[in-house]
Amino acid sequence: MTTRSGPVTTDTTAIALGLAQVRIALSTSYVGQSRAILTSTNSIGALANTKFSGNAEFFRLESGFPLQEDAIFPLRESAMLECSFKEITPKNLAIALGKDPSAYADAHSGEVYLGTRVAPVYLRMEAVYTFPDGTNTMTIIFPRAQVAASTEVDLQAEEPANVPISIESKRADSAVSGGHVIWDGAPLGKIVWDDGTATTTTTTTTTTA
Repeated sequence: MTTRSGPVTTDTTAIALGLAQVRIALSTSYVGQSRAILTSTNSIGALANTKFSGNAEFFRLESGFPLQEDAIFPLRESAMLECSFKEITPKNLAIALGKDPSAYADAHSGEVYLGTRVAPVYLRMEAVYTFPDGTNTMTIIFPRAQVAASTEVDLQAEEPANVPISIESKRADSAVSGGHVIWDGAPLGKIVWDDGTATTTTTTTTTTA
């Protein structure tokens, strides 16, 4: 006879603790890939936080007197990953400003021009989270995303600067220019779980701040 009650853990290997590793590359290079394809070399480095949001707005149908809800219908849907990067490199600042990060390879050499903003480039974002058991992973894939952020580098005396950015998923299906037919059933991307036995998913590692 058990004496425990309430929301008792059913699988300790499914508990999320720690941050995801955020990997970014140009969307056009990988939009035809449906599985995780980026590697740790595409990582933007140490992070202060990582947060996924799947937002939706609904129409609420009401009838009768007094009015009571009959149903809800989705009006719009969006997906976004928010994070704050610690490594202040030309590549990372280019990403924050909506520029092409592939032009920046060196962490301490390069120039990022200000006052030249246009529509942010389309990026592929993979947020790879490794569970504490070191084997199971969860990867959030945005095949075609844009960064929307007002760039702020807050330099402190005894704390590293954390630059917040919002990576917003955009449509990647075949009906939009730059999209691909493999995303027709998941136009904003998808979340993939891997128990470490799959051969089609890129090997992942945990990154913590």
